[in-house]
Amino acid sequence: MSSRPQRLQKILAQAGYGSRRACEQIILQGRVRVNGQVVTQLGARADPHTDVVEVDGKQIQTPAKHTYILLHKPAGVVTTRYDVHARRTVMDLLHGVTTPVFPVGRLDADTTGLLLLTDDGDLAYRLVHPRYGVPKTYLVEVRGEIGEESIHRLRQGVLLEDGMTAPAQVQKIRYLAPHQTTLLRFTIHEGRKRQVKRMCRAVGHPVVRLHRERLGPLTLGKLPTGAWRYLTEEEVAALRRAVGLPH
Repeated sequence: MSSRPQRLQKILAQAGYGSRRACEQIILQGRVRVNGQVVTQLGARADPHTDVVEVDGKQIQTPAKHTYILLHKPAGVVTTRYDVHARRTVMDLLHGVTTPVFPVGRLDADTTGLLLLTDDGDLAYRLVHPRYGVPKTYLVEVRGEIGEESIHRLRQGVLLEDGMTAPAQVQKIRYLAPHQTTLLRFTIHEGRKRQVKRMCRAVGHPVVRLHRERLGPLTLGKLPTGAWRYLTEEEVAALRRAVGLPH
């Protein structure tokens, strides 16, 4: 069986080695061989059906069926597969999962809420790429009583050190007088690093607490903190439709 050659990072992502960005690092580190030859160029291509692709000396296997896991991430857990500082990671919460899934995007250690983990590299790539505009909704508690002027700035987009953000949907829920904080519902369509925290800090209201409640069509529902479950077929289909992939 033959197919059109694909970029190596895409082949590795489809085989569950992480996001395309993570797979690019694997290639640059010289850990990938194609037909016995080490490949370190990111533009390199291979045919996953006819070429022998190895990572760390082990031939990759593309799963016949992908795995999709929804996790309610608690605070104090880092979003990575492995941590050099031996901190607790989200992988430690997936008791009984043997498929080598990886997190889609990243939540800070102190951020809670919805996290998707999968071995579907194509889906993961599109969910985090700003081109596909997948909405991510957060409950955000910020310091102080935020005014309409600041909310207007967030809605229009904020200038950060890496450029102007796209407009955000921001709803003021209520002012929490005992804590002198304001609770917001915040939806963005980009995936910049710590974007919500940076936007709120830029308008003078640093984030006190951040919780992701939605990713595209996915919600946590009644999933307890620290618990996980597999996505239903309907949820997988909805996710793939949201980024223009066939189911």
